[in-house]
Amino acid sequence: MTSVEAFPPSMGMGSEHANDSNKTADGKPPSSDGKIDSKLNDKHHVESNSEHAASESKGKSHISEPDGSSKTSTGGGKNAPASSSSLGSRNPQDLIQRGVYKSNLLGTATFIGLRALDPLLQYKLLAGDWGTRLLSKLNISSIPLYDYVMETTTAEGTKASIIRHLPLPRLLLLLMSAGSSLKQIYWLLSLSREELTPAAAVEVSLFNTVVNTMGSLLLLSTSTSAALSTPRITIPFTFDSATGTYMSLPLPIALGTVMYVTGMAIETLTERTRKKFKDDEANEGKICREGLWNQARHINYGGYTLWRTGYAMAAGGWIPALGVAAFHMWHFVSRSTVFMSEYMQSRYGEQWERYKKEVPYSLFPGIY
Repeated sequence: MTSVEAFPPSMGMGSEHANDSNKTADGKPPSSDGKIDSKLNDKHHVESNSEHAASESKGKSHISEPDGSSKTSTGGGKNAPASSSSLGSRNPQDLIQRGVYKSNLLGTATFIGLRALDPLLQYKLLAGDWGTRLLSKLNISSIPLYDYVMETTTAEGTKASIIRHLPLPRLLLLLMSAGSSLKQIYWLLSLSREELTPAAAVEVSLFNTVVNTMGSLLLLSTSTSAALSTPRITIPFTFDSATGTYMSLPLPIALGTVMYVTGMAIETLTERTRKKFKDDEANEGKICREGLWNQARHINYGGYTLWRTGYAMAAGGWIPALGVAAFHMWHFVSRSTVFMSEYMQSRYGEQWERYKKEVPYSLFPGIY
């Protein structure tokens, strides 16, 4: 998601957000045959995300990690943590091994490498001729990209240079691709503590690359490109005195860009807020309700959905945006939030029930 996207990285890209100790209910470290790594420091916490790194290949592109609390208690009450084996159990449809606090060098390197390659591929599609050639093989007409000849006069004579000017819609989509990759890599290196296996890294990365490639091709095709849509929005502070005009963008691209920036900011800032909360030992055993976490229980999922929808709108306009929004809503409502709620319930019990009552919204404050 992420947020790993379409990640989630993300991977983005979960929304469990509390501190976690690494002990079983009897106060002892988990046994060697338990699911949780017995060598972890008790301060380590389970994390959740979007990237939303992370993403939802086969409905799982947005990796989400819980960051629950298992504060030791011998009373066995409703708020006592679940046993080591139950906390480490893995839903077969989930990319994350809940409660496994360790790094995977090969998985990390695979994810960073594949996500770093995506902007280069999108550049070849948008600024090179890869996209046009691919569409031509499919008998789909594309918007031409014009080259400009610039002449430079020196003492040695006049030299002509070919300059390829990347139109603003293509430049914006290229920046969105780069931004999603950087965000998901940042999530993995700085915000996540749970293991990302090589298989999960490949799955999430490929999903994001496929989705971004589809966006690039939508923008290039004359039949689907948002660059050809109307009306157009004038961009302030872009007056060109030479031509006497302002720069403008089609409404879907302008709106999609705003949605992308807003969603990316929500997802990233809420995950940073959660990590800061969890790093404070005074918050051990508490669910994070700082900032937007007190407005929606899975607010980072909402941010991921928003920026992915904006990406699709900037590429292909309203219809692709509605399709992407519907897919992510279905995925989060029927799968991710269900898995996360089950995990949170097993870890917090009554505390999670109270949180759900006091924060009724799941993804978008005041809406859903």
